[in-house]
Amino acid sequence: MSTNSNFKNNGKLIFRCINLEAISKEEGYFAELRRDSNDAQFDDDLKRKSKTQENIEKETENEAMIAFSLDFPIDALREDEIKARVVKDLDGKEQNDYIVVRNHILSLWRENVKIWLTKAHIRESVSSDCEHLINSAYDFLFYNGYINFDVAPSFNSHMPETVFEGGVIVIGAGLPGLAAARQLLSFGYKVAILEGNDRPGGRVYTKKLGSGGNFASVDLGGSIITGINANPLAVLARQLSIPLHRIRDKCPLYKPNGELVDKEIDSHVESVFNNLLDRVMELRQIMGGGFSKDTSLGSVLEKLKLLYGVVGNVDEKQLLEWHFANLEYANAGCLSNLSAAHWDQDDPYEMGGDHCFLAGGNWRLINALSEVIPIFYERLSKLSNMEAMKKAIKFEPELPTRKLEAIERLGFGLLNKVAMVFPHVFWGQDLDTFGCLNRQSRQRGEFFLFYSYHTVSRGPTLIALVAGEAAQTFESIHPHILLHRVLSVLRGIFQPKGIIVPDPIQSACTKWGVDPFSFGSYSHVSVGSSGGDYDILAKNVGNRVFFAGEATSRQYPATMHGAFLSGSREASHIYKLTHVPHNQHRKSAPKNIGPINDMLVDLFKKPSLEFERFAFIFDSSS
Repeated sequence: MSTNSNFKNNGKLIFRCINLEAISKEEGYFAELRRDSNDAQFDDDLKRKSKTQENIEKETENEAMIAFSLDFPIDALREDEIKARVVKDLDGKEQNDYIVVRNHILSLWRENVKIWLTKAHIRESVSSDCEHLINSAYDFLFYNGYINFDVAPSFNSHMPETVFEGGVIVIGAGLPGLAAARQLLSFGYKVAILEGNDRPGGRVYTKKLGSGGNFASVDLGGSIITGINANPLAVLARQLSIPLHRIRDKCPLYKPNGELVDKEIDSHVESVFNNLLDRVMELRQIMGGGFSKDTSLGSVLEKLKLLYGVVGNVDEKQLLEWHFANLEYANAGCLSNLSAAHWDQDDPYEMGGDHCFLAGGNWRLINALSEVIPIFYERLSKLSNMEAMKKAIKFEPELPTRKLEAIERLGFGLLNKVAMVFPHVFWGQDLDTFGCLNRQSRQRGEFFLFYSYHTVSRGPTLIALVAGEAAQTFESIHPHILLHRVLSVLRGIFQPKGIIVPDPIQSACTKWGVDPFSFGSYSHVSVGSSGGDYDILAKNVGNRVFFAGEATSRQYPATMHGAFLSGSREASHIYKLTHVPHNQHRKSAPKNIGPINDMLVDLFKKPSLEFERFAFIFDSSS
């Protein structure tokens, strides 16, 4: 498929066709350029500037690759662009021209994410003949949260006065709620957030640990920015000038007796593990329709393991169990609960680039996102017992049956942590991760992986991860016993080497499964479920109630960026439903919304004291 290259004529862009499919093959790309240039009708001035043209052709290639790194096709429209009807005719010249303008806008935005990108800025480099394409591409990218999403202080001046009638109440100040609220504010809506907890962030929770002069910030919830190329959280970090620490590949594994796992055995078992997963994929393809919806990934892996006799001695068995624990960590669920047919349905959408820790903890993003948003904390009725709490989220009228069934099918599992601040780093300054094998299969996920936060937390900090079945039993054990266990593991690894493992200055154990505001860590595709359930959860109800969160993101579930992007997505949906073109009269809101709740009236009469700049009053007569 062909699209367009842009050439500047007196500082403006004009267009000619090139083959962007050849971009990844540079020789074929420039050969296509040369063939096209023989037929193109350029004026004499442009013909004399062949070197300049070549440079700009290279710029166009670079812009296309930048767009590609941001999950935009090089030579096609995204599905959401097609749905938005960004061009009148698909697969024609207008679409080709649009793609080049879109790529150019994305490149300008990524060039300096600390400055609000305006249409006026874009017009400086794009011909006025393309004004309709500028408007179409810019509006799509802005209102869908691909550009000008912000925490930079300079962006606050671009938030317009309220221009929409009515307002939006966001339930929950996690990443989805904060992203939606900020986006809606930038569109000109009145917004307020109701948060049941006493802090923002939801499952992103950074805690300060330590005493005396030894303090450290540790992420007890979401911790890793996974793939920074197209990740909006990496953009926010750039806007705030917060360093990102690339998680280094080095990850030594230790046996239960503290010995280092032999490199050859490590490489062999890792290959066996990957081959088992490949076999699962092959079986799905051979079976056509895939596995039965009731078949678990764990059962298939166990049968394949027996069929091929893949591991022999104890070391190999324990090492393979470690890889299974790591897979359970990635999915926040036991392999016996994961769907063999759909557990990896989001793999094609993984973001490229390094995995990173954020210096100082992810609260820095939450704190910045919370600014300028009125958030009313601790808005939750007190319940006397946990069983009542589990049924505390009620909708009146009830949610559609289809959505309730999807909620029931989709898995929501556990990952727990023990965070420890020590007097000094004893595990090695060059390590970001190290792992430990377990003797028992059922306990394979207990302290199987350690994250070193000493490079980003401002203190000597280790976090031990607990996944799979071990994460569930973990929550019923006293924290003192858990700390004793994890210290025994660390001392078993390091003290035979003559390294003293001191007691931690302070520690913290998570219990996400019994947290009344989450009841778990993140979602997965469980037995009986599929990727389609994410889509069902994302559907709004009656164009009045909208749903966001990582569990509504089919492409990016179980990630912080998936949570953030889902909030931007719903803000865009609200805008599309309520936006009226300038040449049309705005219709009044429907009258069948139901009675105004007295609690909401009181909330808006008593704005949160956290926000001195805001005095939100709910006018029940409006």
